[in-house]
Amino acid sequence: MSKKGENIYRRKDGRWEARCKKGVTAEGRILYLYCYGKTYREAKEKLELRKKQIYTGQQSRPSSPSRSLGAYCDEWLFHNRGRRKESTAAKYTLVIEKHIKLFFGGYCPDYLTTKDVDAFTAELTEVKGLSPKTVRDILVILRAVLAYASRFVDSAKKIEVSLPRGSSKEMRILSFEGQKRFAEYLATDMDACKFGILFALMTGLRIGEVCALKISDISLENSTVTVRKTMQRIKNLSEGGPKTKIVFSSPKSDSSARVIPLTNAAAALCRERVEGVNPRSFLLTGSEVRFIEPRVLQYRIKKYSRECGIEDLHFHVLRHTFATRCVEVGFEIKSLSEILGHSTPRITLERYVHSSLEFKRQNMAKLESMGM
Repeated sequence: MSKKGENIYRRKDGRWEARCKKGVTAEGRILYLYCYGKTYREAKEKLELRKKQIYTGQQSRPSSPSRSLGAYCDEWLFHNRGRRKESTAAKYTLVIEKHIKLFFGGYCPDYLTTKDVDAFTAELTEVKGLSPKTVRDILVILRAVLAYASRFVDSAKKIEVSLPRGSSKEMRILSFEGQKRFAEYLATDMDACKFGILFALMTGLRIGEVCALKISDISLENSTVTVRKTMQRIKNLSEGGPKTKIVFSSPKSDSSARVIPLTNAAAALCRERVEGVNPRSFLLTGSEVRFIEPRVLQYRIKKYSRECGIEDLHFHVLRHTFATRCVEVGFEIKSLSEILGHSTPRITLERYVHSSLEFKRQNMAKLESMGM
């Protein structure tokens, strides 16, 4: 329950919500500023920080005569919805509703400044604690909305949106011993989820790609798997329906649609699930209508890793591990890039290939043969 004189409440989801009035639209509708926290104190402190930014001039105050940036956001989404994949349109909508409109929705482009954008960036990083990549993605969309607004408001052209540089963070991989232990655990009393996780570890597939596989995508004759689709749970943009829905779409990029050769072990793993099953069935379930969605695999991998004694294992660690093992056995980078579905080998080298210390020692030892 909120204290007297304060608009701070505990929500049904357990979080605390603090709000205050931040402006009025041209139609006279009150706009509120919302802040959230895990505790009452955290929510209140976030709200006080935002109010301080507004009233000390760090953020422009709303102006009622002109259209708000929120209106331009809605127009931009409408014009781009038919030009983007449904999953991409849902992502844009979520970013705008959750971040951009909460901060800028009631303000007019006429009065926005670069300082306001800097304050927004600071909130994303310092208050919300978002990663540099997530902040960059949000600012790219804000930049696109401002570019659209600049067709109608000259001042929007002068606003600079600087993208923060992301620090290169070492991606986690499983040690060879950890990988072997986890694979042996998955192979014991195997079910559909264990199979999907083990198959991803053996092929480097993304979680949505694994969930979308059909029996027809596996060729035992050629020992290959063909990636044609990806599965995602996205925000439902249709009115009157559920909040989210499952969609099947083309993979992440053109290069993500690919054919991957299978090792003998991976082919043998698939043979038990493929032979005698309708080609239209999902690989993980063997059913034409029943499938396993990505968030179920995310939940299961955390459960399995705990039981296996491996802490905080996420699905993408499997992909990092696969790529690293490939490099360690001398994989040609161009081939590995195509197997992973990257547009260029540079992405493979920069994002996914993290050599182990033992592999580095082996390479350094090669110098000894040259007397170095």
